Amino acid sequence: MSAEANGAEIRITDVIAHPLKQRLPQPTVTSWGAYTEVSIVLVEVRTNAGIVGVGEALARFSPKAYANVIETSLKPRLVGGNPTDIQAHWRTMRRALSGRSGGMLFEAIAGVDIALWDILGKVAGLPIHRLLGGMGRTEVPVYAASVNWGSEELMDRELDTYLEKGFPRVKIKIANPVKDACGRIARLRKRAGDDIELCVDANWAYTLEEAVEVGRALSDNAYFWFEEPLRPEDEAGYEELHRRCATPLAAGESNYTLDQTMRLVANRTLSYLQPDVARSGGISETRRMADFAAAHDVQYAPHIGMSGIVCETASVHLAAAMPNIRAMECETDASPFKTALTGAAPGADRQKNGMLPVPTGPGLGIEIDWDAVARLRA
Repeated sequence: MSAEANGAEIRITDVIAHPLKQRLPQPTVTSWGAYTEVSIVLVEVRTNAGIVGVGEALARFSPKAYANVIETSLKPRLVGGNPTDIQAHWRTMRRALSGRSGGMLFEAIAGVDIALWDILGKVAGLPIHRLLGGMGRTEVPVYAASVNWGSEELMDRELDTYLEKGFPRVKIKIANPVKDACGRIARLRKRAGDDIELCVDANWAYTLEEAVEVGRALSDNAYFWFEEPLRPEDEAGYEELHRRCATPLAAGESNYTLDQTMRLVANRTLSYLQPDVARSGGISETRRMADFAAAHDVQYAPHIGMSGIVCETASVHLAAAMPNIRAMECETDASPFKTALTGAAPGADRQKNGMLPVPTGPGLGIEIDWDAVARLRA
C-alpha cells in the first residue's frame, strides 16, 4: 500500500455538492401537511489517492442553497487537508459561519463529515461501525415508518402492509384534532394486536394540554414512545409533559448538536434520543449525542425520515456501534433516493422480522450510481 493510500500523505483535492430533488411516489402526510417533493444534497469528497467518500446533507428544500454553502464556504477550508483529520475539519467547518449552532450550516457539515468517515474506512479497509469501536453486531433492530395521518381506512391499510412485511415495530403519524388522534391510537392498537410494538410521531402538533390528553390514550394502549409532541425549543414543556405523561418521550431529530441535547437527556425527560445523522453534524456529532445518551441511560433511536440511502447506511453503522440502540427508523417509501442511488436495496426491502443487516465493506460499504445522481440532480 502506498503512503498516499494508507493515509499518511492523502489529501483532499475536491469537494462536490450534488443537489438532488425528487417527487415522492406517494405523499408523506404528517401534522405539517402533505410532502409531495423532497430534496437532499449528496456530497462527494475526492482525494489525490483516488479514494472518494460520499455523504448526505438533510436539505428538505432549496438544495442548491446547501450546495452553494458547501462549495463556497466549506470546500476552501478542506482542500489540501488530510481527510482522516476529521475532528480538525469539523471544528474548521463549524467556524465557517458565526452565530449559534444549527440550520443549513450544520446539515451541510453533516454531508461532508459522513464523506470523510467513508474515506477513513476505505483507507483503513474497515466498515465505519468498526472504526467507531463496534459492538460486534451483524444486524440492528428497525421499525417501519410510517403509517401516514389520514382516514381510518387509509391508516388501517398502511398498518396491514407493514405487518405483512414482517415488521414487529411500527410508527404512526398523528395530528389534530386530538379526538381523532386518540381514536386512531386505540383503533390501530386493536388492529395490530398486543404483540406488535407501536409508537407515534406528532411532529410538534400539540400544545402541552393536548399532549397530556393524547399521552393518556397512548398509555392506555401500551405505545412505547410519544415522539416530538411539542416544539423542540419548548424544553420546559417537555419536562412538564414528562411529569404528567406515563408514555416515554422521544425527540432529537430537530437537534443539530450535543449542547442542544444535553438538558432533556441529562434530566431523563427523554427516554429515547433520535438525532438524524444528515442533520446533526454527521457521524462525529451524532456519535457524541449517542454516547452522552448512553451515559445517562437514555436509548438511541436514529431518525431517517425522507432522506436517502447514504443517510440510512450511515445510521446503520451508528446503530451497530452504539451500546444503547433501541431501534432505527426504516422508511418504507419507494423513494429514488433510497432505491436508485446504489445497487443495494433499501433497508425496508432487506429487513427480516425487524432486523437489518449491517454493512461489511470498507467505509459506508456502498457504491454510488453516478448516472442516477445525474438524473436526480436538481
